[in-house]
Amino acid sequence: MFFVIHKDQIEEVRSRADIVQIVNGILPLKKSGKDYKACCPFHEEKTPSFYVVPAKGFYKCFGCGESGDVFSFLQHLQGLEFTEAVKQVAQSVGMEIKEDRGFDAVTDPFSHLYQANAFALKYFEDALWDEEGGRQARAYLEHRKINREMCDRYSLGFAPNDWKGLRAAALSHGIADDELLEAGLLSKSDKREEPFDRFRGRITFAIESTAGKVLGFGGRLLDISGQRGAKYLNSPETPIYHKGSILYGLGIAKNSIRREQLALVVEGYLDVISLAQNGFENVVAVLGTSFTREQAELLGRYTKNVCLLFDSDRAGLKATFRSADVLLESGVHPSISSLPSGTDPDAVVHEEGADALATYIDEAVDVLDRKLQLLNELDHFSDIEKTRKAIDRLLPTIRAVQDSALQDIYVSKVAEHTGVRRETLELELSKVEAGLPEPFVQSSPQKKYNTSQPVPSMGAEKELLFLLVNYLGMVERAGERLGPDDFTNPNYRTIFRLLLEQSDFTEILRRLDPLANSIFQDILSNSRELSEVVRERIFVDLVNRILSSKMQEKLDHIDQLIRDNEDEETLTQLLAEKIQLGQERRELGSDWSAVTRKTFK
Repeated sequence: MFFVIHKDQIEEVRSRADIVQIVNGILPLKKSGKDYKACCPFHEEKTPSFYVVPAKGFYKCFGCGESGDVFSFLQHLQGLEFTEAVKQVAQSVGMEIKEDRGFDAVTDPFSHLYQANAFALKYFEDALWDEEGGRQARAYLEHRKINREMCDRYSLGFAPNDWKGLRAAALSHGIADDELLEAGLLSKSDKREEPFDRFRGRITFAIESTAGKVLGFGGRLLDISGQRGAKYLNSPETPIYHKGSILYGLGIAKNSIRREQLALVVEGYLDVISLAQNGFENVVAVLGTSFTREQAELLGRYTKNVCLLFDSDRAGLKATFRSADVLLESGVHPSISSLPSGTDPDAVVHEEGADALATYIDEAVDVLDRKLQLLNELDHFSDIEKTRKAIDRLLPTIRAVQDSALQDIYVSKVAEHTGVRRETLELELSKVEAGLPEPFVQSSPQKKYNTSQPVPSMGAEKELLFLLVNYLGMVERAGERLGPDDFTNPNYRTIFRLLLEQSDFTEILRRLDPLANSIFQDILSNSRELSEVVRERIFVDLVNRILSSKMQEKLDHIDQLIRDNEDEETLTQLLAEKIQLGQERRELGSDWSAVTRKTFK
């Protein structure tokens, strides 16, 4: 039976707990004005940047960005589930916790999805180690030199080549089709009357949260007779699985990343497992072609140093530099390892050895230096026209930097390589990109060249929330153009929905889960002072950027439907939808003045 803690008890524990006393029992604190400080337990540092604010009941590290309340402190530091953290704090204040299943109990609305994924994981694991049924899957893993320990550690499994194997097994355990469909474990097709297993004839990789909950799966196709499809297949977007917000293997690697103060980022599941098996435990993988802002911010909680180990072909380099700029925008410093052309980290480890890969990592260079190397190799500084194009390729990386000193170094390097005066480069950097407003006016000094950048370490969704909590009069207007579903980040989506419902921040904090609560506290702890003209321009731009992103998501979905469909009538309809949506998106981004008049008429 599933029991939970009543929300009133949680609030009583929170109100009775002294966050200073609890943190100080684990981490010695020193008084600093009204607050307390210490060296952060979540990353290595010599100068204290970790602060506990007793008046507000939360902590924040200004070095790595980690923040939250007394419960999240124990969760993150000791790897506890939320209920375990509540019980531990309750025990420290002498309070007895009673668990129940009452209406007002704090339940996870997505617990059925976690349970469905947990069942699927066991089904896949059992299939992998079935003596006969899993033979071919085990042979493939042996060929890839993946041992049993790594299979267990990373929760590898096998989805048999059966259209209804998982479905039937789940049904026999009381898990309905609707739950499996919502979890992305079943698929539907016009060609089949009933739902069918999404993963078939594949090695499965459990994609877990940092707390170890299974959010979704990846699958690698095996060479099984009659089985066709993409080589790799992931779970679709679900209420708990958002590809752009997750890093594969982070839950396992996070402690090593904190200890080493370096994260190795690779492209594939097997790269992660192979490297971890060979001693590189601080390794994670992106679940796509390049970093998203959410992934960069997530990794930035554990380290500010990242080594990108992507392929060295054209597509790999493109993904590398795109990822590097996103990391820089999020305050994380990327270096780039130059692996031999046509190889990957897994191949290097098995063909050249772990020491060889360690050398490639040690020899990784700064992202700007790598760009300059490649441009030199391509002879891009040989004449005026090529040099101008080279500068255009270098400027985005310089603009992305959040550290003023590093940005100054970058400007000097580019000036030296191109022969262009520093003043000219600074002028280029100071230009506001077409259609974008200047960033929020902050109380802290602004960097010299960041007038064309968005607010550091925030995507448009989080920027908008910062704006709304500082100017509540804009909330209703935001609700007229956006709905919660327009937000891709589930935590931002929840916060926006609650802002539409009420303006009582204390009540909003009470209704948020621990992670969203921590995010909202971070938003509330930052104040913004904006002139009316600037905030109007920022508001319009942020709303348009969110809408544009949502439209692009729909366009990508239509493209996928077009690729998967062969019916001429359906294709004609899809193409018409694509053209119409593309036109709307272009109009949204191109006619700034018209959008402004429409929004503020």
